[in-house]
Amino acid sequence: MSDFDDIDAFDGAAAASLSARAMAARPAPYLDDLNPAQRAAVEALDGPVLMLAGAGTGKTKALTTRIAHLLNSGRAWPNEILAVTFTNKAAREMKTRVGRLLGQAVEGVPWLGTFHAICVKLLRRHAELVGLKSSFTILDTDDQIRLLKQLIAAAQIDEKRWPARQLAHIIDGWKNRAWTPANVPASEGTAYNGQGVPLYAAYQERLRTLNAVDFGDLLLHVVTIFQTHEDVLEQYRRRFKYILVDEYQDTNVAQYLWLRLLAQGHRNICCVGDDDQSIYGWRGAEVGNILRFEKDFPGATVVRLEQNYRSTPHILAAASGVIAANKGRLGKTLWTAETEGEKLRLIGHWDGEEEARWIGEEVESLQRGSRGMEPVSLDAMAILVRASHQMRAFEDRFLTIGLPYRVIGGPRFYERMEIRDAMAYFRVATSPEDDLAFERIVNTPKRGLGDKAQQKIQQAARSNGVSLVEGARILLQAKGLGGKGAGELQRLVEGIGRWHGAILDGRQSHIEIAETILEESGYTEMWQNDKTPEAPGRLDNLKELVKALENFDNLQGFLEHVSLVMDNETDAGEEKVSIMTLHAAKGLEFPVVFLPGWEDGLFPSQRSMDESGLKGLEEERRLAYVGITRAEQLCTISFAANRRVFGQWQSALPSRFIDELPEAHVEVLTPPGLYGGGYGAAGMATSASPASVGIGSDLHEKASRADVYNSPGWRRMQSRASERGMSQPRESRNVVIDLEAVSAFSEGDRVFHQKFGYGAVAGIEGDKLEIAFDKAGTKKVVARFVVAAAEAGDVPF
Repeated sequence: MSDFDDIDAFDGAAAASLSARAMAARPAPYLDDLNPAQRAAVEALDGPVLMLAGAGTGKTKALTTRIAHLLNSGRAWPNEILAVTFTNKAAREMKTRVGRLLGQAVEGVPWLGTFHAICVKLLRRHAELVGLKSSFTILDTDDQIRLLKQLIAAAQIDEKRWPARQLAHIIDGWKNRAWTPANVPASEGTAYNGQGVPLYAAYQERLRTLNAVDFGDLLLHVVTIFQTHEDVLEQYRRRFKYILVDEYQDTNVAQYLWLRLLAQGHRNICCVGDDDQSIYGWRGAEVGNILRFEKDFPGATVVRLEQNYRSTPHILAAASGVIAANKGRLGKTLWTAETEGEKLRLIGHWDGEEEARWIGEEVESLQRGSRGMEPVSLDAMAILVRASHQMRAFEDRFLTIGLPYRVIGGPRFYERMEIRDAMAYFRVATSPEDDLAFERIVNTPKRGLGDKAQQKIQQAARSNGVSLVEGARILLQAKGLGGKGAGELQRLVEGIGRWHGAILDGRQSHIEIAETILEESGYTEMWQNDKTPEAPGRLDNLKELVKALENFDNLQGFLEHVSLVMDNETDAGEEKVSIMTLHAAKGLEFPVVFLPGWEDGLFPSQRSMDESGLKGLEEERRLAYVGITRAEQLCTISFAANRRVFGQWQSALPSRFIDELPEAHVEVLTPPGLYGGGYGAAGMATSASPASVGIGSDLHEKASRADVYNSPGWRRMQSRASERGMSQPRESRNVVIDLEAVSAFSEGDRVFHQKFGYGAVAGIEGDKLEIAFDKAGTKKVVARFVVAAAEAGDVPF
């Protein structure tokens, strides 16, 4: 028996029971459960098919039914179908569904799995064709980094300046594009200080010597084999009579080439995807793969699945209104047979903390059923953020009010690596006797203090009965440590002493001390020099951590708060509201969804637009579409006029995506006068009436009586909106306000405001003043909009 004939041979009895030919005469009742578009996609068995499946349109149902139909109609044996997914979970679900449709298990369908799982099986069969043995090992990320560090050191490159993780990211990108070291384009020659390609070649050679591959190699090697060994490719073209691909919009170049090579013979390939949900460009996905399907496979059948089974008509119309602004799309219009449902809700807030408070209150209200709806389980609600650092405000708020929550797709804010590291620095500065904190940070960032050096510190501390910090000081005095590590340890010990002294002294604010610790320790610089995709997000999280200090009087109080936060693990079986990023939410659905932080610069992400221009903006818009379409019954978008960055106010404009929401499907919760009374960065005229912005007079009257929006944040917004629409700030969006400059007033000072006239300062809250105006009554206004009364010609008291 040849290698080819032996590929994943399955048990004869199982094959007979599942044999497509044996079941050829069987009826197909499963077709009756499909809508017309789904059925058309399932029954178009010959030639290339693109199943353009919108969010919530039952694409998994159509895909699995197509596999069952291929088997049931006698078109293919189970091992003649290649079905590719992106996750093991999706593969398991497809197997289960196919088995349910056929009324039996389908373990005999051996080529249903992820790209990587299938390529591992192929590569083990043909490893020798790329210089490997079939027993090759697959390196994880840590092994990969360790190997690259060895090569970087051998090339005498400063790894601090050119981190191994940066090189790993570059090489992974090249492999995603199916570039071997020999065919990396000349335009990439400057990568990694001009050393990227030679190091890539050395890395691949070292992998062969070790008989090892990384994850990128699994596809790259198989593509190389198919491109250079026509006989092997022909074997698999004959073997796989039908190819099905899930989430085609997420494929990278290497995956695309692999599929094209296999399908070019019989052309029986069915790709299922949604160009409007292509949101992984940052990790190599090419939306162009699905956009050019009809060019790659002339005469392809394109079936649009547009009937949505998830969301209300208003939610679908809002999502369609946003995504319609993208130019690079194939186009489809989602619709639903449902006729009822609430409009998408839009609300503006004074700042991010007020946004978190409002959402917390709304979640509790929905849970109690006090909004006129049936009570909603916490498990049925989700908060989807654009950036992980936004989670901190919600986590802190929910912990404060005792609202159970879970973070999906990553650790909770205070459990993230960079936050734990920074907190360890704060702990050892507050209490130098904290040995656990010192152990965590002694060689982070790298200071040349390996295991042996740390053992010496431990021995010095134990023999003298002192803390590790004191042990390190004693070791240095005894000159028990030499080389680079000694100098770095000396700087760290001196730094801890200096930071601890500043805390005890009390003259410097705890926020300034925290910033100094992160800067002088080199920890912030470490992430600034890190070129991996995760580094910018880690820096944002560190900024958010410093921002959290504003709510506390000192570092000790903050550390106690975090300790309580970390200890507050609720019962695993308890209902919890979900918090996650928009990327992590893809594929999920919830009856109630909150989408906070819709501000230009945050969403769409300024970084994404700066790095990728129009392409980046369109991917951000697809992310907005994904977010809205996660909601089944109720979707709320919110934005804040201000965010605090390092203790300073930064003004923000509502997201440009808000302008694209169709007004007929949006209920504006922000009362008239706030944010100019309308919504969107461009459509907020200050003279807008309640009717013109879709707000009923009842809500307007309730709002004016303050029995609906009676929170401190609402009152602050009301006073600010009375002088100008918050969506039209006088300062530009990215101007940072100097708090010292705007806090130059004291209680009792006479001031002048252009609209409200003269008054006296009755209270001060940050850069906001409570002013008792002579004629307009008491109002809160931002300090920069008033001047000293003497400058305006008023006579002081």
